[in-house]
Amino acid sequence: MARMLSQLPLPLLPAGAAEIAPGVGLAAGGDGSGLVTVHGLATFAWDAGDEAGRRLAAVQLVRLRAASQGQVAEAFEVDPGTIWRWDQALCAGGVAGLVPARRGPKGASKLTPQLAARIAELDAAGKTLREIAAATGVSTFSVRNALGRVASAGRPAAAGAAEDSTGLDAGDGEEGPAAAVPVLPDPVRRDDERALARWGLLGEGAVPVFTAGARYPLAGLLLALPALEGAGLLQAAREVYGRLRDGFYGLGATLLTLVFLALAGEPRAEGATRVPPAALGRVLGLDRAPEVKTIRRKLAELAAAGKAAELMMALARRHAAARPDALGFLYADGHARVYYGTRQVQKTHVARLKFPAPATMETWVTDQDGDPVFMVIAEPSDSLAGELRRLLPSLRQVVGEGRRVTVCFDRGGWSPALFADITEAGFGLLTWRKGPAPDCSLRTSRPSPAPMTGAGPTSTSSPTPR
Repeated sequence: MARMLSQLPLPLLPAGAAEIAPGVGLAAGGDGSGLVTVHGLATFAWDAGDEAGRRLAAVQLVRLRAASQGQVAEAFEVDPGTIWRWDQALCAGGVAGLVPARRGPKGASKLTPQLAARIAELDAAGKTLREIAAATGVSTFSVRNALGRVASAGRPAAAGAAEDSTGLDAGDGEEGPAAAVPVLPDPVRRDDERALARWGLLGEGAVPVFTAGARYPLAGLLLALPALEGAGLLQAAREVYGRLRDGFYGLGATLLTLVFLALAGEPRAEGATRVPPAALGRVLGLDRAPEVKTIRRKLAELAAAGKAAELMMALARRHAAARPDALGFLYADGHARVYYGTRQVQKTHVARLKFPAPATMETWVTDQDGDPVFMVIAEPSDSLAGELRRLLPSLRQVVGEGRRVTVCFDRGGWSPALFADITEAGFGLLTWRKGPAPDCSLRTSRPSPAPMTGAGPTSTSSPTPR
């Protein structure tokens, strides 16, 4: 059974037969019957309604190696995993194991007229669905069914008894919606919408559509949605950028794709080649995720707008509005990030690599809990002191007028001129003295603070060193 067929395939197939593999054809009748020919010989046949014979033909084609599992699955319009399950059923129970099991309830319904009357009485007494199900020994779905609140084709579910807090059925082995949920659902086909998008008739983007399933690859990425909602990424991006050009993938789908790729360990657009597009598309509510060229095109459109700084500030303002108590201290620090692009960027020492390399300087500002507020990118030659001076208007915009907060930074920002600018802008400061210095007291226009000694932390929250 496992030997490869050695006969050369005949070039001709029966009239009306579809080729499964070289020399193998399938002629399907309109009534559900079928005929499989192998090298010009009729090998398998089944009548209308003979599902076991049809499954046997599919399994035997794979066992004979006349066609691959994928080719047979495509010809018989099933999933390759279904062919594998049919093969296991044939091994376990013979041809009888291929007979389809009876669908629907396996026994008599528990909803007798007496039980339905009891359910109606409990519902009239104001009991919840879960309480009624516990008292009568059936599932909440059966309770809804007895009360006439199960939605059917063309008929919406009726409103009525108080729902459970979870909205889920406990299930007691009876038929119900959970029994029809596929393990891994196929994504909803969006061919029509893609065709409209190709002609510019769809609008900015396709509307997400999700299908119920028992298992979703990458479903853990959806746990990031509450955090994204709290940060206000999509709302801020909509305020700053408005919308993208008409196409299948809109602004929201593009940003979620980038966030999900980063969470999956692929922070660059090229990482989309290492993540299954169908799996990522399911968590986006689409048939598949955008490819690398599409992501790059969308990023180029966003970059051409030149509003990255506005987006950062919009997110920072949302953070400040949501957590005003965490802005008493703002920590600013610079980090060198290696640059892998094609532009000419000056080299600087990268501590992670321990040698100079093309890099950009990122200045991060975090709140007193260490959570990021915003970030700016500059050339590596810019000093931290120069960056802090440029950040003062942005800091004031984030914290609001009249509020005095303390800006904390390391010795890279040590500059008496910067100290003066910070205090004149209405901020306090906390930094470290750069290099050893003798004990001294600062002359200020206000009462002098405690002396700054050695190279330890120095606080100059109110006075200005002159």
